[in-house]
Amino acid sequence: MHVGLLYSRIRRDEKLLLNELRDRGHEVTKIDVRKEQFDLTEPPESFDGLDVVVDRCLATSRSIYITRFLKSYGIPVVNSHETADICADKAKNSLALADAGVPTPNTKVAFTVDSAMDIVEEFGYPCVLKPVVGSWGRLMAKIDSESAAEAILEHKSTLGNYEHKVFYIQEFVEKPGRDIRVLATDGEPVAAMVRSSDHWLTNAAKGASVDEFELDDRAKELVKQASDAVGGGLLGVDLMETGDDYTVHEVNHTVEFKALNDAVEADVPATVVDWLEAKADGAQSLAEVSA
Repeated sequence: MHVGLLYSRIRRDEKLLLNELRDRGHEVTKIDVRKEQFDLTEPPESFDGLDVVVDRCLATSRSIYITRFLKSYGIPVVNSHETADICADKAKNSLALADAGVPTPNTKVAFTVDSAMDIVEEFGYPCVLKPVVGSWGRLMAKIDSESAAEAILEHKSTLGNYEHKVFYIQEFVEKPGRDIRVLATDGEPVAAMVRSSDHWLTNAAKGASVDEFELDDRAKELVKQASDAVGGGLLGVDLMETGDDYTVHEVNHTVEFKALNDAVEADVPATVVDWLEAKADGAQSLAEVSA
């Protein structure tokens, strides 16, 4: 198998994948997206002979555009452009989950400070304001009072990027000091962990402690449904416990898994590469049939 790995920085996550691929004798081409140029009809030479491309771009904009070019070229990419486009935007993400009947926090979107303030008052305090594009818990705000809401909304409205003028507001979910991250391949769980913290944000990137988590049948069902809702692929599905059920608050398309690999007994990169091999074989078989 000849694998292309798109990157702008090689982190530990990418090193785990690269080591597993090379240990199995697969040929790997690392493609620094900062150095590439994309023609409308012909792919760059770096992509010649690739069986599958794995998108590990840090920048959301690069991920969305490059996967769209690869779709046009007919080059198999994980994850697909459709999945990347949905998962990269929290509003699109929430809509996809709701359309599929997946339980997700009550969410509303507004485009002016006044309309956003009306939503905040409707939800009550606390509620959560999130950027529609972002990761690692950055620029998320738990709004506890009217004065805080007014200040935060006004601040966002003055920021230059148009995305900051899309006000994505969510109810505050009372979770038991933790949430659940599941790594899944086309809806099949690879491994899961809980991320626990005294802070309301329980991202591992924010310093939350992590432990292995055993999924019950309901959680597995929701992981599958959430994956299908965004088009499948190699995904991180985030759940919160709500009494005797769960809510899915996000699906991540360029998912990090180093913390998960340290927390669980399963060999995460090995399972991911097993799946990549199957994807490449499937793409090759489809190409032979088409030919």
